[in-house]
Amino acid sequence: MTDVLPALVQARPFRFMVVGIGAAGLFFALSWLLVSLGVPPFAGSAMAYATAFVIAYRAQRGWTFGAEHDHKVAFPRYLTLQAGCAAFAGLVSQVAVTHFGLSPVAMSALTTVVTSTISYLVSRLWVFPARGHGYPGKMTAGHAAMTSKDTARPPWRADMVAALLAALVPLTVYAVTGFPQLANPAGDNDSLLQLVEVRDLLAGQGWFDLHQYRMGLDGGFVMHWSRLLDAPLALGVLAVSALTGNVALAEQVVQVAWPALLFWLAVFSIIRAARAFAGGHAVLPAAVVGGAALYYLGIFSPGSLDHHNVQLMLILASLALLLEAPLLRPAALLSGICATLSVAIGMESAPYAGTLGAAVALLFLGNGARERLTARDFGLGVAAVSALVFVATVPASAWTQAQCDTFSIVQFAVAGLAGAGLAAIASWKAASATVAGRLASLGLLGLALAAVVVFLFPQCLASPYANLDPRLKEMWLSHIDEAQPLFQIVTNDPARAVARFATPLVAIILMALRVGHGWRRQDSLVGSLLVMAFLVSAWEVRGSTFSIAFAVIPLAAWIACWRQRAQTSPSNSAALRMAAAWLISVNAIWAGAAGAASSAFQTDAAATGAKAADTACLGKASFAALGRMPATTVLSLSNLGSPILAFTGHRVLAGLYHRNVAGNLVALDALLGSDADARTVVERHHVGLVALCRGNAESRLLMARAPDGFLARLMSGDVPDWLEPVAETKGRPLELYRVKPNG
Repeated sequence: MTDVLPALVQARPFRFMVVGIGAAGLFFALSWLLVSLGVPPFAGSAMAYATAFVIAYRAQRGWTFGAEHDHKVAFPRYLTLQAGCAAFAGLVSQVAVTHFGLSPVAMSALTTVVTSTISYLVSRLWVFPARGHGYPGKMTAGHAAMTSKDTARPPWRADMVAALLAALVPLTVYAVTGFPQLANPAGDNDSLLQLVEVRDLLAGQGWFDLHQYRMGLDGGFVMHWSRLLDAPLALGVLAVSALTGNVALAEQVVQVAWPALLFWLAVFSIIRAARAFAGGHAVLPAAVVGGAALYYLGIFSPGSLDHHNVQLMLILASLALLLEAPLLRPAALLSGICATLSVAIGMESAPYAGTLGAAVALLFLGNGARERLTARDFGLGVAAVSALVFVATVPASAWTQAQCDTFSIVQFAVAGLAGAGLAAIASWKAASATVAGRLASLGLLGLALAAVVVFLFPQCLASPYANLDPRLKEMWLSHIDEAQPLFQIVTNDPARAVARFATPLVAIILMALRVGHGWRRQDSLVGSLLVMAFLVSAWEVRGSTFSIAFAVIPLAAWIACWRQRAQTSPSNSAALRMAAAWLISVNAIWAGAAGAASSAFQTDAAATGAKAADTACLGKASFAALGRMPATTVLSLSNLGSPILAFTGHRVLAGLYHRNVAGNLVALDALLGSDADARTVVERHHVGLVALCRGNAESRLLMARAPDGFLARLMSGDVPDWLEPVAETKGRPLELYRVKPNG
């Protein structure tokens, strides 16, 4: 017990907390004393705050952080930090009370915890950083004599702070507007169903049981998503609900905090990658352009719980770590771990993880001595994590079942063989000593991987939707925006094509111009990943989510180059070219210009009104009436499946998921068929309610396909005698019809 107190006093977080509490107590005591002596309240409080502020600064610098930092640098930073924390505390308090409905006590506790944590982290990383991390303060003779590995490493703490500031900007915008995404998810079906999956897990559904029982036919269907994402979300809900006693509030907090955390980590990875690619001058452009790009993508907005943002963050982290691998020993191992986790969470990132693995192998082939440890450690990370994920997420009863759309024996066999094989070749001197030996060994490994896929799992060589029912391909898949190819986007929505493909194309051109001018390992890693993402986006536009993020790295290097030229050789021409580089690199500017041009030529006012009606239909408030009704099965559009599950206790037949083939086909049979066909489906599957959204694009599509079908007649006001309108929903965005008891 006697050893505990000295150890506690030496801990910086404890010292920081003691100084903070002491400063607060000093402010209270001084302000009370001065006002009691007759000093006006405003002046007394100001004098007390100034005194407490100066003493707190001196104590934090001198006692908490070792008195190593120059006042000329540390004091302005500390002043800026405290001003920012004061503003942020006010914002948190306002949002906590007005939006989340917290009591004053809970609000005060939340504000204190959040602002104190931010204050400590920023103080530790930026105001009073450890020696040797880019801090321009004074250095004692002892420090000058010390040789530290830290002095050779880039200042990651400063990069972390820059990423934090970039992440706080959109978070503040969302907070000021009241987090509208939580009330109106705007059709983010995957995030809503992810929330449902988390709720099911917390309600006791088994870890290995991936059924979605409330969607599809009786008994539901097995989802292809991974529990690896459910776990941190569920833990977050449990932790916040334990503190607040309110599960609904906990879900909202997680819906805000989780995407914000991923945004921070993604921007940090972009900054680290840009620094490794082009030096310290690329950090500011990477933070600004990267933050703007991720904000534009929308996958990090509040409520975004689906797997796309996690996958992008992990691939960015894997790239940044590979770029730093020559200087940071554990980086390659961590890179392999991140790349494999991204694939384990969702197969969409397999092309990018595979590209990174291939790039590592080719770099090792060309320069065995320098890249041997990187190849070995990357391979070990891939092999180890693939084995852990397989055991942790696949039940023993399914170990031999091949699944092409989720992590199974297929992905484990390929990743495990590729990772272990690469690590073995890099570790075996006879195989890695010469170019010929590496070429032969890696060639045999490639042939073995091809043989495994071709002979053991040939079904996974087909298109992901090859076995989808033709009717679902025509009526569903061909109308999913993120699954459209480039030529179709250019034809149907040229403004969107410009917004999605402009900056990646500029970045590819910049990379092409580097060919023949000192091509480096950094260029190989960034260039290969960018080209792969662009090719994937040309096949399906969803790939542009990755290509836009990857494009930030060469674009930041381009801006940094012109910034340096403008500084070293100032001229109007250099300044204009630097400004042009900034403007061309910001994806939102392309999107805004394309949107303005599209609006100038827009003549279909009806389409604009229909889009607004569709948005209103998908808002949380539209499902309030449905949520108050006794639980039953709802016949609805596939677009409404996830919102109904998330906002009500009902189950649905249709949903936007390729494994729900039977449920989607039955719903199509009812909506496109006659009244008699619909009634048969209703009776057979115990449907109690029919939901109609007139403004939804899917409603218009099905109505055009079957003008005399059940849905079309219902939209025209022809209600069959076995249905009755729910009066309170008449004229609302979401209209409900109850199946009569004798229907």
